Order: sequence, then C-alpha cells, then structure tokens
Amino acid sequence: MTEDADAAAEEPTEDPTKTEPTAGADESAVDAEAGADAGAETSADAEGTPEDEGEDAPTEELDESLIERIAAQDEQLSQKVETEREEYEERIDDLEGKLARKQADFQNFKKRQQKKLEQQQSRATEDLVARLLPVRDNLARALDQDGDANIREGVEKTLAELDRVLEDEGAERIEPEPGEQPDPERHEVLMRVESDRPAGVIDELYRPGYEMGEKVIRTAQVTVSQE
Repeated sequence: MTEDADAAAEEPTEDPTKTEPTAGADESAVDAEAGADAGAETSADAEGTPEDEGEDAPTEELDESLIERIAAQDEQLSQKVETEREEYEERIDDLEGKLARKQADFQNFKKRQQKKLEQQQSRATEDLVARLLPVRDNLARALDQDGDANIREGVEKTLAELDRVLEDEGAERIEPEPGEQPDPERHEVLMRVESDRPAGVIDELYRPGYEMGEKVIRTAQVTVSQE
C-alpha cells in the first residue's frame, strides 16, 4: 500500500486545462511565421530602395559633369583650330601677295635691263655711225673733184657700200628739200643768203644729217633765204 502511494506521488500530474495543439493550429502558426518573414523582407526591400536611389544619383551627376567638360574642351579645341586656320590663311595670302610683287618686280627688272641693253647697243651703234659720217663726207667731197676715172669709180663704190652699211644699222639720212621750213631740232642753219625763194625757207642743203630711230645723230646743214 505504501509503495503504490509513493509511485503515484512520483508520477506527474497532468493539467486538465492543457490541451494538445491540433493540426490546424500548427498550420496557422507556420503561415503566420511565414507571413511575418515575408513582411520583414518586404520592409527590408522598402527600406533599401531610397538607399539604392541615393547611390545612383551621384553617378548620373558625375556623368553629366564629365560630358559638359568634354563638350567645353571640344569647343575650345574647335575655336583654337579655327583661329589657327584663319592665321594660316592670312599668312598664305600675305606670302602669295609678296610672291606676286616679287614676280612683278622681277619682270620689271628684266624689262629695264633689256631696255638698258638695247640702249647701250643703240648708243654703241650711234657712236660708230657718228665716227663713220666724216669718212662718208670726205668720200662725197672727193667725188665733187675732177680726178682719175679709175679712182673716181673706186670712190663711188666705196661710198655706196658705206651708205648700205649705215642703212643696215638703221641710220636714215636727213635731206630737207629747198623751200621747206627749217626744223631747229633737225637742221642747222649755216647762213642766210639772198634768194628768189620766200624769206625764211631752206635755200640749199649743204650737208645731209642722220638720225636713228627718233634720235638725231647729226643735224643737216642748210642755208636759209634771207628775209
């Protein structure tokens, strides 16, 4: 009897108010825990969105600033290139102008040198003609004198040959006709003589003159009727 009582005292007494959970209750608890976890995750995602937006904004601002700097540098480079191009074009125009002036100066120099050379040649020829004219005068005077026929023929041939040489050199004779008005630039009046011609005109040619081009090498000597 005593042993049975002790055993009964050692066994735990069950609470009659305590009931075992049913299967439905267990499933509700699980769903509730899952919903809580989902809600926590949703809250975490919601809380994380502003942070993500805050991280993207500086990146966009950096990109825009970089683009602006690149655009500014490109504009500066374009302006520099345009300025240098204009400077080069101005320099080219200046050099072309200088070259054109140099070419014109050179052409003028060549013309001056050519004209100078021609003038020197002309003067040399004029000097030669001037030295030959007295020789011709002497030959012409020799023909006015009586002499040996053979000598006279030789003088005539020599005089004719000399006249051809003078003509080839461009020397033209100045032989005014009697009755013409004397020209102070081409005629030298030796004397005034009594004449049947009108007063102040050429009465007689004493010595022919010569001219080359527009230059008188020697004036013609004439007499003029007295007024």
